[in-house]
Amino acid sequence: MDGTHLFELVIAMFLAIIALHYLAHRLGLPPSVALLTGGATLAFVPGLPAIRVDPELVLIIFLPPLLFDGAWSIAVDRLKRHMFGITSLAVGAVLFTTIVVAVVAHLLMPSLPWAACAALGAIVSPPDAVSARAVLEHVRLPRRLQILLEGESLLNDASGLVLFRFAVAAAATGAFSTVSAVGTFLVLAAGGAALGGMLGFAWVRLIRKLRDDYLMIAATTLLCWIAYLLGEQLHVSGVIATVTAGLIASWHQHTVMSAGTRMRGTSFWAVLVFLMEATVFILIGLSLRDVVDRGGGFGLLVQTMAFPALVILVALVAARFVWVFGSDLAIRFANRIGLARSVPMGGGAATVLSWAGVRGVVTLALALSLPEGFPGRDFILVMSFAVIMGTVLVQGTTLGWVISWAGLGEVEAERSPMTMSQAEAAMAQVQFTKVSELAYDGGGKLIHPQLLKRYEHRATAIVDYAERTADYIPILHAHFDVVLEAVAVGRTELIRLHRSGQIDDETLRELERDLDLEELSAISAKAA
Repeated sequence: MDGTHLFELVIAMFLAIIALHYLAHRLGLPPSVALLTGGATLAFVPGLPAIRVDPELVLIIFLPPLLFDGAWSIAVDRLKRHMFGITSLAVGAVLFTTIVVAVVAHLLMPSLPWAACAALGAIVSPPDAVSARAVLEHVRLPRRLQILLEGESLLNDASGLVLFRFAVAAAATGAFSTVSAVGTFLVLAAGGAALGGMLGFAWVRLIRKLRDDYLMIAATTLLCWIAYLLGEQLHVSGVIATVTAGLIASWHQHTVMSAGTRMRGTSFWAVLVFLMEATVFILIGLSLRDVVDRGGGFGLLVQTMAFPALVILVALVAARFVWVFGSDLAIRFANRIGLARSVPMGGGAATVLSWAGVRGVVTLALALSLPEGFPGRDFILVMSFAVIMGTVLVQGTTLGWVISWAGLGEVEAERSPMTMSQAEAAMAQVQFTKVSELAYDGGGKLIHPQLLKRYEHRATAIVDYAERTADYIPILHAHFDVVLEAVAVGRTELIRLHRSGQIDDETLRELERDLDLEELSAISAKAA
């Protein structure tokens, strides 16, 4: 396929993404499900060339920005607070699931070497960051569960990749050392964290020197790929390096970036991440044709592989349930004998956490990266694809129902010491104090009376609102509804003036930007 046809195919894929997202919205389906099934359907369209995914290229293109975006948006304070639970899922659950799947695969195919069975377990064990984001976007969870799932999806790829590489090496050499595997993982993780830390702080210094919004956004975008590629080149964890750099950049972006840079950067990243996440699911679906061809056709594939795939999928899900519920029981026991004071999740939360382990692009890329002569390669590829399809189509579509069944849909398990209203009141009070200092000239003459009055009223009103929030919510909603109506008619008039030639394009854009900011502020205030 030449470059022109490849570009045409990419454009067609983006058009398919828009259509499938719209269809998912109309049907009330998770977009990931529509994209995956749509891609699988497109794979068999007559005349469409077979899509063969380069696994290394897929990981390099898609994984760094999606990991970085997750690190950028995650709540760092909660990440630190729940690091033990996240590590348990990202390392312990991945290792346990690898062992369970390897044992089940060996029982299903005794002729398959143990190393190949372990490779299959390592391929399907880590829930995918892209799939997790796609599922979590459309459900509401208690904050503890949300941070556990988000943190796990950021870190578990590193443990899965290490286990996979050791399994492949063991299949080639016939030797495996648990001590060596653990030591290598610790070195890779520590090295990745150190590299990510250095790159993150280098980014902070660079951003402070740049004075252009677009240069800052470009430098931030490149940081994710630099961290990942440099980590892989230095033989440390590129995943950990990317996540660490993202966490540091996220922590400092509030002090080194202007409001305009953040707004432009947020808009850019939202579109970039949307296209990348959607493209990943389309590519997974398009890869079905190659899997079917390698399996000897759809009929033969179902006849010979359906039962093993179902057993592997059940074992995978069961292993996660066992680990999560076992961890919760261990916490209860540790609390009872006085070794810990952690709060158990409970049955409902543990069920949701267990059911949310959706697989995706990392599983596919690892399966496709197996060498051609690897024992049981076609079997592993079919099982991996079945796991992706099963977890996305079954768990992805039913997670909302499971959350509702568990009674967690409206739960707020954690609260900050301050509510948003109290924080806003504290901020307004400090602002009023500063304006009070600057409202007078050196001789004590009041030179900014209206400004002082405005900030005094704002501070008083916000403090009153913080104390009587429930009473004010209906009034404020009505207030901002009026503001939104005023913005709408103002925009209509602005466009009329432009279309009639009374104002030029520059005036239109400047005044429209002010209206946009006012509209966003009103929408945000209503949602708060």
